[in-house]
Amino acid sequence: MLTYEEVTKSEAVRTYITRADESLISLGFTEHSFAHVMHVAETAGYILTTLGYDARTVEVAKIAGYLHDIGNLVNRSEHSQSGAVMAWSILNDMGCEPGEIATIVTAIGNHDEGTGVPVNAVAAALILADKADVRRSRVRNKDISTFDIHDRVNYSVKKSVLKINEEKTLVKLKLTVDTQFGSVMDYFEIFMNRMILCRKAAEKLGLQFKLIINEQQLI
Repeated sequence: MLTYEEVTKSEAVRTYITRADESLISLGFTEHSFAHVMHVAETAGYILTTLGYDARTVEVAKIAGYLHDIGNLVNRSEHSQSGAVMAWSILNDMGCEPGEIATIVTAIGNHDEGTGVPVNAVAAALILADKADVRRSRVRNKDISTFDIHDRVNYSVKKSVLKINEEKTLVKLKLTVDTQFGSVMDYFEIFMNRMILCRKAAEKLGLQFKLIINEQQLI
């Protein structure tokens, strides 16, 4: 069976991720390179491991996390759909089992808040892992005076932690926000649809979703 490690070592896949992120650099987007995709992969794995899913499902979720933004190579618009098609071709060439390809492609095609739906556990874990990755280090613009709202919000987040409680009933996204750079209202202005999708993803996994900013529960 194809492993997460094998996918991460593929030079072709690494090239696609690098070039996709280069396109986003030119468009002014935050970092979507290896730091992001590996964080998403590991977080998706953590979610399903904690909830007691089998090791193979965890492995499939990590592969989906690593490949989820590859469609930015084609275009930022509808990148989840183009990424799903690219992932199908890549995984098929690497000899991945068709049922697992189907799960991964479905998850990637449903991870974006514009069109995404947490149709299975892997898709739900991918959504939560992706949307929780808000952090200062993703901001590439070094000139604070020229920050747009996305830069301000990401830069304002000093710490982001996604945790499932011991009872496995709640998944909490806890943010520490420096309000001198971005307000809590700024966060909601650009991320409300993401948080709604996170709530749906949590429900798919039998969890409640809670958003906590500066120790105040907001959702």
